[in-house]
Amino acid sequence: SAIMDVLAEANGTFALNLLKTLGKDNSKNVFFSPMSMSCALAMVYMGAKGNTAAQMAQVLSFNKSGSGVDIHQGFQALLTEVNKTGTQYLLRTANRLFGEKSCDFLSSFRDSCQKFYQAEMEELDFISAVEKSRKHINSWVAEKTEGKIAELLSPGSVDPLTRLVLVNAVYFKGNWNEQFDKENTKERPFKVSKNEEKPVQMMFMQSTFKKTYIGEIFTQILVLPYVGKELNMIIMLPDETTDLRTVEKELTYEKFVEWTRLDMMDEEKVEVSLPRFKLEESYDMESVLCSLGMTDAFELGKADFSGMSKTDLSLSKVVHKSFVEVNEEGTEAAAATAAIMMMRCARFVPRFCADHPFLFFIQHSKTNGILFCGRFSSP
Repeated sequence: SAIMDVLAEANGTFALNLLKTLGKDNSKNVFFSPMSMSCALAMVYMGAKGNTAAQMAQVLSFNKSGSGVDIHQGFQALLTEVNKTGTQYLLRTANRLFGEKSCDFLSSFRDSCQKFYQAEMEELDFISAVEKSRKHINSWVAEKTEGKIAELLSPGSVDPLTRLVLVNAVYFKGNWNEQFDKENTKERPFKVSKNEEKPVQMMFMQSTFKKTYIGEIFTQILVLPYVGKELNMIIMLPDETTDLRTVEKELTYEKFVEWTRLDMMDEEKVEVSLPRFKLEESYDMESVLCSLGMTDAFELGKADFSGMSKTDLSLSKVVHKSFVEVNEEGTEAAAATAAIMMMRCARFVPRFCADHPFLFFIQHSKTNGILFCGRFSSP
């Protein structure tokens, strides 16, 4: 539907902007769930007015959508689709706003959180029970993510001045449509950089997959479907002589869509070597969002959340934590997994050997939503 396309574009644009911002230090691994982050921030946006709302729309790319489209109805449809029961993957998103109880939140705002985002606005006593509030938030997140994300808020991250905390966590577990045979997993060197190697447990499989080669960035793209093919992992592996930074620089949402079109890919037998890995990343999003232009929301006196509460409010904290484990059976992620390729002489089965840094995305086939983005650059 039109709203889904608009939303996929907005969320996809935001996803790649975040990938570039979080990945500024290009020696670091990156792993996060852009869709989860978009949802959580859209919930806050619902209560924002004036310049605060304008900045948020800009950063979240909602302003692309034209005024005729209801963003919140779009998210309602998207969340219903992605979180639907009866899928062959397990996906749990946990979004909640925790507000200081003296701030008197509007019931209209609370109702909308529930209706559109399957999320609650919960009131806590940050003023006189700050540690109790922090522990309450952490245990709620742990429960929602099957225990994978235990300590979302570290000690001292909330204080008696805290007014509004946005919590956002995702847990994903999926099995590969075709699993790797554990007997083929061997220790192999992973080329972190030109002069540094680290050992990884490298998985191996020969099978038929969709893949393509993008000449303009000297990069192979491989699609590894999860069981049921409702989700795919898309891996972008540059040639050994090409820096991953080149790929990241070139990547826009339009190009991502063009390069990952399944109907334009070849389906062929290929030898896949992909490291087994586990990533757990935490991001305090305030500086990231400010650098993208969402500044007023965090500044008391400038922030306008009058759609949420009559009290003067600003956003105190936005925390995102994600977890992914990629192994022979598939991916377990309180956020994602990866594989890569190298063209050899045509007589051989082509090889995708992810033994140097690559990007990976987990995408929901039906909505084209990017559930997770990652960069694996160092074991």
